[in-house]
Amino acid sequence: MNKHLHLLSLLWLSMLMAFMTACSDDKNITEPAPEPEPPIEGQWTALTASPDTWDETKRADISYQLLVYSFADSDGDGYGDLNGVTQKLDYLADLGVDYIWLTPFFPSPQRDNGYDVANYRAVDSRYGTMDDLDELIREADKRGIGLMLDMVFNHTSTEHDWFQKALAGDKKYQDYYIFKDGAPDRCPTNWVSKFGGSAWEYVPQLGKWYLHLFDVMQADLNWENPAVRAEMADILRFWKAKGIKGFRFDVVNLISKPELYEDDLEGDGRRFYTDGCNVGKYLKELVAAGGIDGMMTVGEMSSTTLENCIGYTSEKNHELTMCFNFHHLKVDYKNGQKWELMPPDHGALKRLFQTWQEGMQEHGGWNALFWCNHDQPRAVSRFGSDTTYWRESAEMLATAIHCMRGTPYIYQGEELGMTNPHFTEIDQYRDVESLNYYKILREQGKSEAETLNILAQRSRDDGRTPMQWDSSPNAGFTSGTPWIGVADNYKSINAAAQTSDADSIYSFYKAMVRLRKEHRVISEGKIEFLYPDNTDLLAYRRYGSADKEELLVLCNLTEQEIHAELPDAWATAEKLIGNYADNPSETLRPYECVVLHTTNE
Repeated sequence: MNKHLHLLSLLWLSMLMAFMTACSDDKNITEPAPEPEPPIEGQWTALTASPDTWDETKRADISYQLLVYSFADSDGDGYGDLNGVTQKLDYLADLGVDYIWLTPFFPSPQRDNGYDVANYRAVDSRYGTMDDLDELIREADKRGIGLMLDMVFNHTSTEHDWFQKALAGDKKYQDYYIFKDGAPDRCPTNWVSKFGGSAWEYVPQLGKWYLHLFDVMQADLNWENPAVRAEMADILRFWKAKGIKGFRFDVVNLISKPELYEDDLEGDGRRFYTDGCNVGKYLKELVAAGGIDGMMTVGEMSSTTLENCIGYTSEKNHELTMCFNFHHLKVDYKNGQKWELMPPDHGALKRLFQTWQEGMQEHGGWNALFWCNHDQPRAVSRFGSDTTYWRESAEMLATAIHCMRGTPYIYQGEELGMTNPHFTEIDQYRDVESLNYYKILREQGKSEAETLNILAQRSRDDGRTPMQWDSSPNAGFTSGTPWIGVADNYKSINAAAQTSDADSIYSFYKAMVRLRKEHRVISEGKIEFLYPDNTDLLAYRRYGSADKEELLVLCNLTEQEIHAELPDAWATAEKLIGNYADNPSETLRPYECVVLHTTNE
C-alpha cells in the first residue's frame, strides 16, 4: 500500500469533526463547517478494504423514492394516491428499480407533508385505503419490486392519540414524550427548532413544556422509555406482516436525547442531541424486536459523522444496512448557511465524496448514494444546468454517483431531468419551512426579490412539485387542481417524451441501472479517487471484484472544457457509457461524463 494513503486512512478519524454540518432536515446552520484535509496525490494505489459479506445481490439493487402525494393522482382530487402508484408500476419496472421508497401515507394533519404522523398503523384517506395498499404490495411483488416504508420515529404529530392522552393528563403517555416543568416565560433550554424559533412549546394546562426539534406540531418521542421502544418495534412487525420489504428511518440519529438538558452557549443545541450515546443500542433493539434484521434498512442521519455511520452500518452491529448523510449537499451553503447562496464548491464536493467513500470502505460501512430527495432542490438546477446543458449535466450527475460504492437512490423525476419550478410568488409555496423562513429572511432585512430568489433555489418545494408524466394539463398528474403548481416546463420535460427516446435522460438512467446489475465491479468493487488537484474533475477507479473488471469514471462538473489526460493503460479501453456520442479525448466537454471499462486477465 502507498504509504501516504495508508497514513491518510489512519488520519481519517481526525477529520470527522469537519463534517458536523447539517443534513436535509437541518434548516438553519449557524456555523461554517471546516473542510477536510485534501487527499494525498497518487493514482493507481491499492486500498485495503474490510470484507463485504452483505448479500451481493442486494448490493446491486436500486431504490426509487416517490412522494405518494406528488406522484400520480388516480381520483382527480389533486393529491397523488396509492392507486396512482399502482398504475405506474410498469414504468418503474421498466426503469429497473428493485425497491420503491414511499414517503409517509399514514393519517396526518399534513403540517409537514406527512412527516407528522397521527397513526402509524393506518392509511390516510386522501391516499386511499388499506386495501389499496395491499393491492400495491401484490402488484409490486409481481414485478419483483419491494416496498420500503418511511418510518418517522423521532416524533409524532401532536394529533396522535398518544399525545392527546398526554395533554389530557395521562402520566403514562406524558412519559412517551419529553415534557419539562417550568414557568411560561422560561424555556427549558435555548435550543432552536430545525424549522425556526424555539424547540420548546408551553402547555398552560399542564404547566409543562414539550420538545419539538421540528414543527411545533411534531412532538419528540422519549426513547428512554422502554414502552416507546416496544411500540416502535410492534409497528415494524405490523408492516412486515403486510408484506413490506424495507424501511427508511427518518432523522433516526436524533432519538437518543441527553440526560441533562442545558442551554447551548455555542450553537443551536444540536450537539447535545445528535448521535446520542444510545442510538446504536436502540437501533439494535429495534431491529431485533421488530424482526427486520437482514431486510433493507436505511437511516437518515442528521448532522452526523463518518465514524458514527460506520458504526450504524457495520454488519457486525446489526443496526442498519446503509445511511444517508448530507454533507455533500452543503457545498453551496455560503458560510454554512442554508439560506445564503453561493456556487457549489467543487473542491469541497470531491473531498467529501472521497473521505466518505474511502472511509466507509476501509472500515466496513455502506453509503446510500443520492443527489435529490423530498427535502432538497432538484440536482440538475443546483449542480448542473437546467438550460443550455440540461441533458448533459443531468446524465453527468447520474454517472457521478451511480458508479460509486454504495446503493443509489433515484428520486422521482430525477430520471427525467426534472428541474426546480422557479416559483416567483410566496403564494406558490406550501412547505412549512419555506413559509417560516420567508418571514425570517424578510425580518432580517432581505428584500422581497432577494427572499424569493433564495426560496426559488433552496425551498423543499423545489423537489415536491408533481411528477411530469406528459404534456397534457397539469403534466398528466391529475385531472383536478394539483395541491401545488406544476413546473412550467412540463410540456417538454415529461415521461411520455422520454421513455421511447433512446437518447433521453430516462434512457440514460435505465442504462445506468442495467450496468450496475451487469458489472459486479460497480456493486462489489473497491474505489480509489484520482486527480485530486483538478478541482472540476470528479474521477475515480473501481476495481477488485471477482470478475476482475476495472472502471475509470470521469465527470466534468462544469460547463467549461477541462483537460483530463488519460493514463496510458486506459487510452484504448472500452467506453461503457457516456453522455456524448463520440469517444472521449483528453478534453472533456461541458458536463461530459464517460465510464471506461477493462478486464484484467
